[in-house]
Amino acid sequence: MDLGLKGKVAFVAASSEGLGKSVALELAREEALIAICGRNQESLEATAREIEQHTEVLSVVGDLSKTEEVNRIVNTVIEKYGSVDILVTNTGGPPSGKFEELSPEQWDQAYHQLLVSATSLVRGFLPGMKKKHWGRIISITSQAVKQPVDNLILSNSMRASVVGLMKTLANELGHENITVNNVMPGYTQTSRLDRLIESNPSFARATEEIPLGRFGQPDEFAAAVTFLASERASYITGVSLAVDGGWIKNII
Repeated sequence: MDLGLKGKVAFVAASSEGLGKSVALELAREEALIAICGRNQESLEATAREIEQHTEVLSVVGDLSKTEEVNRIVNTVIEKYGSVDILVTNTGGPPSGKFEELSPEQWDQAYHQLLVSATSLVRGFLPGMKKKHWGRIISITSQAVKQPVDNLILSNSMRASVVGLMKTLANELGHENITVNNVMPGYTQTSRLDRLIESNPSFARATEEIPLGRFGQPDEFAAAVTFLASERASYITGVSLAVDGGWIKNII
């Protein structure tokens, strides 16, 4: 199936490792031009070398929790490509913990890391999409926005606000031929999951609640994001797609 992504410019946030890296690589295999960012220069450069085996890549070091850093990243990408066609918003997960265990500073950090970074990226790249009258905005959120996960109150709260943002943008931008969707990863075999299991071994038993009986693989998640970024998904907007092996129990 030709997904129509060859030559499209895609920016994938927080893409030096984990799900962001897998999405960037999958888009690269479809011959999109890729821009990536991350806080760790060494891991970012290693990811860029992998992407270069498939397509052109621009890597920018930066911290998405700081608005001035987001603006610098956006300006660097625009200087290189003029605009982007596909924006994938994404960040690392905030700390685990219950309400009384988390400080006001940690709440503020999670707010900037998850919600403010997404709004800043959209604000920066949206004018170019509107000029082309074509765009894809995809937010990597979490299964927690539909079924909260114990001990992850920061993620449960802040990612739900991102979904509200993206659903509203889908309504506002449809007439511009810009689709806006969320993709909700379930328990996926990444370093983030490894850290959660280390801090709380009960996460290792999550497979007992997953109908498919296993954790997901990052490339399985990336395939879903890449489809939503494609020409083939031109009539899909405003949805929150779960890639969770059936973990979420609600009907819709």
